[in-house]
Amino acid sequence: MVRWPVPESYSTKVPPPSSPGSFWEDRGDRHHCGVDIYAPCNSLVVAAESGKVEYIGPFTSPEWIPYWNPTSSVICSLRGGYFIRYAELGEVWVECGDQISFGEPIGRLGPVLNFSLIEDESPAYIRTLKDRGHQCMLHVEMYRTMPDNDPHYLGGNWFGAGKPQGLLDPSLLLDHCWE
Repeated sequence: MVRWPVPESYSTKVPPPSSPGSFWEDRGDRHHCGVDIYAPCNSLVVAAESGKVEYIGPFTSPEWIPYWNPTSSVICSLRGGYFIRYAELGEVWVECGDQISFGEPIGRLGPVLNFSLIEDESPAYIRTLKDRGHQCMLHVEMYRTMPDNDPHYLGGNWFGAGKPQGLLDPSLLLDHCWE
């Protein structure tokens, strides 16, 4: 059983291919490694599927990119050996090693973007997010294996050739959500 991970989101549909927030969206100098689910700031995030918390850590930081606010990510192992990353969280309520059940709260969305620092020179997709008022979103990724720390990866974006090892389209899971 799979649950939509942001009950308060603006939509319960995965962004169509090539649209803002879609999997492997071409962002000019980078590709998007997941799916973005837009929702109001502080929206509840729940486990899309039962699993075990394997990692909790920083996801975005103004130390890396000035218009980013600090957010966190949670990586959980799922049945079948897959991994899911819930990212751009302002609050995390689980700990490494926790077993989490389908629909269990794991945290709340935080404002990933500092709109006051987005300028004309910022990437087009970032300016579009600001124009649409999308300051908060859940970024969801899926992997065949536990993702590693690759220098081509930053904040849900891939700056290298090809795709990250083991990266899967999270739409395959999210398109089968039960609400």
